[in-house]
Amino acid sequence: MREDLISELPEDLLLLILSYLPTKKVITTSVLSKRWQSLWKIVPKLKFNSNYHFTHQFSENVGRSLFLHKAPVLESFHLKVCDINDDRPACDDIDIGIWIGIAFERHVRELVLDLCLQKSVRFPISSMFSTLETLILKYLALVDVPSPVCMKSLRTLHLDCVNFKHNESFSNLISGCPNLEDLFMYQYYPLDVVMNFIIVAPSLKRLVIIDYREAGGYVINAPTLKYLKIKGLSHCGFCLIENAPVLVEAKIRNLFYIYKEKILGSLKSAKRLSLDLSPLEVTLLITIVLFGFTMFMF
Repeated sequence: MREDLISELPEDLLLLILSYLPTKKVITTSVLSKRWQSLWKIVPKLKFNSNYHFTHQFSENVGRSLFLHKAPVLESFHLKVCDINDDRPACDDIDIGIWIGIAFERHVRELVLDLCLQKSVRFPISSMFSTLETLILKYLALVDVPSPVCMKSLRTLHLDCVNFKHNESFSNLISGCPNLEDLFMYQYYPLDVVMNFIIVAPSLKRLVIIDYREAGGYVINAPTLKYLKIKGLSHCGFCLIENAPVLVEAKIRNLFYIYKEKILGSLKSAKRLSLDLSPLEVTLLITIVLFGFTMFMF
């Protein structure tokens, strides 16, 4: 008989291996032997994906798994819900709220919510988020932040096709993250509200903006910003960089409609600047920017 070398591994290593798998598959290992029977209950990462379940079973399976799970601290809680049938949704709004609450009772450090739903989901951000270090939101239909939150531990924030209720919701979210260092924003589709994203972040070091909307704009005030990437803002109304004195590197693309807002002039402190410009834009650039940085044209 073949020797079971995997079961002989230290428990910490087994937990690390299992943490890379969807939770549904992790649970199936409980039938291997007595040693594996309860191992899944202390895996520090939970990943639920409605695509891996029958629609009518998803909510029940997630609830049961969270109830049985015993890890005192969750490194990561990843929830992906994609409804393809309005008549039989994978879960209700209240289910999502309960699951998130349980995750925060376990002092979750990374929260990933990927909610591609055919209905609007209200997702209020509460004070429970104080333990978070990383927050990734994808395809949320409605994010309502009525007042500034308190997420002092948050260092990384990803917003991927997130629809905010109003401009104040976004401002309240950012102002509640005083130690935010990395902000990634991706907007590929028109939003229900014309958003003007005002980013005031005193600790921000890295900012990536990819936005293909045809309305709205950005105001950036980040005194410690070192790395900036902007792409796809050619049809936005404006993009103003008010304060970025220690900028090290900036990569800018698709500026044809916004160069007149002096975005390039505000980048003169950058040591390295990469631009994707037409010959006409190059001529305009020379008249706007003082040569205080190393430029790479491509």
